[in-house]
Amino acid sequence: MVSGHLFHCRKNSWPPEEYISKNTLHLFDFDSAAPPEHAWRRKLNSHANLLREFSVTFREAIKMVRLGIRLWSYIREEASHGRKAPIDPFTRESCKPSAAQGVPLGGMGSGSISRGFRGEFRQWQIIPGICKGSPVMANQFSIFISREGTNKNYASVLAPGHHEGLGKADDQGISSWGWNLGGQHSTYHALFPRAWTIYDGEPDPELKISCRQISPFIPHNYRESSLPTAVFVYTLVNTGKERAKVSLLFTWANSIGGVSHLSGDHVNEPFIGEDGVSGVLLHHKTAKGNPPVTFAIAACETQNVSVSVLPCFGLSEGSTTTAKEMWNKMVQDGQFGRDNFNSGPCMSSSPGETLCAAVAATAWVEPHGKCTVAFGVSWSSPKIKFLKGSSYHRRYTKFYGTSERAAQDLVHDALTNYKRWEEDIEKWQSPILRDETLPEWYKFTLFNELYFLVAGGTVWIDSPLPATNIPDNRHQLTNVENTDVKVSEAEVNSNHNAVVEHTATGCQRSAHLDPQIANEDVGRFLYLEGVEYIMWNTYDVHFYASFALLELFPKIELNIQRDFAKAVLSEDGRKVKFLAEGNWGIRKVRGAVPHDLGTHDPWNEMNAYNIHDTSKWKDLNPKFVLQVYRDFSATGDMSFGVDVWPAVRAAMEYMEQFDRDNDGLIENDGFPDQTYDAWTVHGVSAYCGCLWLAALQAAAAMALQLGDKAFAEWCKTKFLKAKPSFEEKLWNGSYFNYDSGSSSNSKSIQADQLAGQWYTASSGLPSLFDDFKIESSLQKIYDFNVMKVKGGKMGAVNGMHPNGKVDESCMQSREIWTGVTYGVAALMILAGKEKEAFATAEGIFIAGWSEDGFGYAFQTPEGWTMDGHFRSLIYMRPLSIWGMQCALNMPKAILEAPQINIMDRIHLSSVSSRSSHNETEKS
Repeated sequence: MVSGHLFHCRKNSWPPEEYISKNTLHLFDFDSAAPPEHAWRRKLNSHANLLREFSVTFREAIKMVRLGIRLWSYIREEASHGRKAPIDPFTRESCKPSAAQGVPLGGMGSGSISRGFRGEFRQWQIIPGICKGSPVMANQFSIFISREGTNKNYASVLAPGHHEGLGKADDQGISSWGWNLGGQHSTYHALFPRAWTIYDGEPDPELKISCRQISPFIPHNYRESSLPTAVFVYTLVNTGKERAKVSLLFTWANSIGGVSHLSGDHVNEPFIGEDGVSGVLLHHKTAKGNPPVTFAIAACETQNVSVSVLPCFGLSEGSTTTAKEMWNKMVQDGQFGRDNFNSGPCMSSSPGETLCAAVAATAWVEPHGKCTVAFGVSWSSPKIKFLKGSSYHRRYTKFYGTSERAAQDLVHDALTNYKRWEEDIEKWQSPILRDETLPEWYKFTLFNELYFLVAGGTVWIDSPLPATNIPDNRHQLTNVENTDVKVSEAEVNSNHNAVVEHTATGCQRSAHLDPQIANEDVGRFLYLEGVEYIMWNTYDVHFYASFALLELFPKIELNIQRDFAKAVLSEDGRKVKFLAEGNWGIRKVRGAVPHDLGTHDPWNEMNAYNIHDTSKWKDLNPKFVLQVYRDFSATGDMSFGVDVWPAVRAAMEYMEQFDRDNDGLIENDGFPDQTYDAWTVHGVSAYCGCLWLAALQAAAAMALQLGDKAFAEWCKTKFLKAKPSFEEKLWNGSYFNYDSGSSSNSKSIQADQLAGQWYTASSGLPSLFDDFKIESSLQKIYDFNVMKVKGGKMGAVNGMHPNGKVDESCMQSREIWTGVTYGVAALMILAGKEKEAFATAEGIFIAGWSEDGFGYAFQTPEGWTMDGHFRSLIYMRPLSIWGMQCALNMPKAILEAPQINIMDRIHLSSVSSRSSHNETEKS
């Protein structure tokens, strides 16, 4: 339950001194052991509320009865083939979601494991598209302390917990362990991709403990950012007068989440590696024919730290060694026998038996002395297999090979390289964290929202890009007069090494690409729309999220666009039933941008989404053109522009069919034919119409730079007709109406009405409308959609009537969409309204991330209702907060470029642009 003062109190800073004593902070002021000044913080004894899911109203339910019946039937049909439907609102995980998440482990694309702020390893996504939310409670860090010459002894799991069966005398499982940590003096500090847990005198009042979690998420580093590994560095400070023997214990179950530990045939084996890195390999034989996984847990032996292992123990009576016996051994000796390293692989587990392993690191800490102990975990599942047959090798195998035993090399390299990773992470984050003009909450939320690029079910494969589609009429792109970029025939044919001649224009941006990796093949990348909407690279949502990839991993972003460019020019004639209306169509229409790259066979079977026929959606094609132009101008990658240009033209030409009155504008068709797929649109809409105007301008600019003059003229002609028509039909004097229809919500104020202008401004193109219309619309959105909802403390509601009442025509109109709110804030920044921008976006922080909020940290949902009920946790769109950062940090090339209207540089020929376009097509 959200506390009553959520909407009445604003806190502008979260200094660590409010959570940890200054003396303790001073003790950790070395070797990155102290938590950062800017971080998301929680006390370990904070209550983790159960989250509340949205429900539809009776009226909405009546409207969706037929859809619900068809969806239920489709879900059952998929289940009969052993597949999970991409959208399944009827099945719920047995583990109810709670406000307990934290920074996930590992890099991108090799499976992920999240770690809650209280220490639980949860949210397992090792198999693509399958998420197991429940924590594996045997996976823990524990500590054992004895002080020389005294009877002071402490033994505790380093996580607060009230485990079921705790304290039962005859229990042989983890309930027999010492769950003694209260958590009131322990705190968690998150700044993705790192996290710190500080135990300020728990369980030993005279031992201060810092554990920092480090994962290799390093922008522009396409090698180490793909590695499935993480490090936990414990810093121990003894404030007592006696020498202390401290043993840290890392336990791990042979499991990939859920009940996978019970499937049998799992094997553990110890290893001693190089540089003192020693531990246990846990070989997991994955059920249902999925590729196997091997975990490695390890610690680093040093002059002061000795490492020992127990390769196998079980959680029930009858195990060779039980969890209780393992614990008692550690209480008594603080370590295991060295001969365990020579025991070899253990017997494979039987079905129903849980197999676990333990690594202990023991050190003496002198009075007022310090000691560092490092643990690592890695997992190696080199092959991924999608349910309909296609298999690939993960990106990290390019560097570590395709053996599951690579887990040992991964954990070794993590334990020997983590300090360099931290240096790179700090170098990346410091300029933003030190910027005193930025609000405190924004600094750490900006980085923490990146959790999705690890925990969002990402897949990164070591696979070259598909062959690009160079059209037969390539001469259109060569040596055309009056263009800004001249590309020779030889250069067009040399896609990845084009040398181009640039002139100064208002459309070029400074390249983000590192020259050292400009020609590097970085493979192919997928991420889910959300863990509840299992579709890869959902494009209407990527439109918002892609700012993060463009800023941090631009080569990945370009490759995603190349995948969609190829998809635009392809067709898949297989029949699909669309569930909203029950009609049939083909899976993928040529010229249409797919909604997604698929679910069970991505790249090969696209459009897993089958609620509506997305070939009739009005936002996907303009969004493709806008993203391509933004990425083209941001990176200055001419070979990319040449590669995707045929698809840009095809995508624009495809949209002509939706201009039914020949006014240059596309019209919506009286159903939810855009990303708001439950919100019906009639006639011309603010959202899709604005995107279309922006796409015409972007396509014209790109055509001009690539030398396709005829197409630039066609775009300009369309734009000159469409813009006045758009303003005439939708501008009402203070904002653009939702649509030009006559429904009860046609005059609603849509928060996202200027999405096209957002991209126009982000790409360095001239504004679509005069400054008054942009400023007035944004002010209206701020005054109504933001400030009239709980005083601005929840974000921007999607729809608001001009009388100040929320538009409740459907569930999406009354929702606050987190990613859209960040996008609106980004446009406000670009329009010079920074105060309103940060106040708007802060609503998402207050309601979602703050200590008094609803508890959506590290699982930001698609949206929430005004009472805080969520829809679709762990969702892609909130990555759009990086659109705010891009707006704040516009490239120098744009800021200094002459302000020349791109349309003014396109001179229409005496022949009509329509006939010019047709002649070009035939030539």
